[in-house]
Amino acid sequence: MKNILFTLMVAFATSLTSFGQGCMEPSTSTAGPQIIGYLQPEFRYEFNGENADGTSKDAATWCFRRARLGLTGNVPYDFSYYVLAEFSSFQNGPYILDAFVSYNRFKPWFRISMGQFKKPFGLELSTGCQDLYTINRSKVVEELTAPDRDLGIMLSGTSGTKKIFGLEKENILSWYLSFTNGTGKNVFDGDLSKDIVGRIVIAPTDWISVGASYMTGKKKNPDVTVKDKDERMRYGADLQLKKYNFILQAEYMYGQDKGSKLIGGGCGSTPELVAGDFESNGYFAQLMYDTKWKIMPVIKYENYDPDMKLENFDHTAYSVSTMTFGINYYPNDWTRVQLNYLYKSEASSSTELINYNEIPNDMLQLQIQVKLN
Repeated sequence: MKNILFTLMVAFATSLTSFGQGCMEPSTSTAGPQIIGYLQPEFRYEFNGENADGTSKDAATWCFRRARLGLTGNVPYDFSYYVLAEFSSFQNGPYILDAFVSYNRFKPWFRISMGQFKKPFGLELSTGCQDLYTINRSKVVEELTAPDRDLGIMLSGTSGTKKIFGLEKENILSWYLSFTNGTGKNVFDGDLSKDIVGRIVIAPTDWISVGASYMTGKKKNPDVTVKDKDERMRYGADLQLKKYNFILQAEYMYGQDKGSKLIGGGCGSTPELVAGDFESNGYFAQLMYDTKWKIMPVIKYENYDPDMKLENFDHTAYSVSTMTFGINYYPNDWTRVQLNYLYKSEASSSTELINYNEIPNDMLQLQIQVKLN
């Protein structure tokens, strides 16, 4: 069966037009190829209010959030490979999502990878899609990290088991540094400008980790008459606490764009390019409790302001807050069921009725995930 799937995967990959590192890690260290992937069928109900004639605008649908299949493995000596493809048509698939080769001779202190991978920026983006505590990533993360994947080279490493800062704990310090095209996944770059992304994580104990990320880059303006290149800069900080079965995660991001910026996008989807100069910021905080019954309640609050220069009640770019109430159920190591209700609140003027922006756009989501390894 594995040989059949391997053959199909290779045949498919060669027909396409063409993970931080990858979303998934191999479960064994054997040299042979290992199949990885996961399926995420999903049901969504959107509460969209009513039309002028009183009829409902609500919508309900089944879809595949993600349908991913890939291979990973080790090659004697010191090399490893990773390839993952997205098959879901709801993510504009099929296409290559991640594909890179790594040199691991000096692992864990130093590793070098080349190919296509996820940018090493922030806590939530660095978390694999199959390990997220909510069905959706935060709006600020999807917007300010777009495009989330890119082609290039990444250097990374950890402190391993060495004693550092007077403490003796595995991987107290982790670091990542990437140089990429800046054009997104499966896109050729036609100039010398590249994106630089750096991230550092300090985890002095098993229950706390603190991270900081920075990104800078330039790209050609979509208007061929504009000679100056567009510029973008991002920085962020994140915190994770795990104690007494509680898990707390919080993250802040700030973005500055000159010339144009990408909106939308997210894991696997295609962002939209809009012209202009922008300053954006946002944050999220979420709390989970891991019960003994394999059930995890989740509550999350997030806020995103896409244009800090405009008043919050401006209809063209008001800030949005979202509360997510969720339940995760883990019947075994390979299966997860998630139920989320999203309450969205748009920033509004408290004194002018014309600037009241509350929009009927809440959502109920049910997702089932099965991993293949």
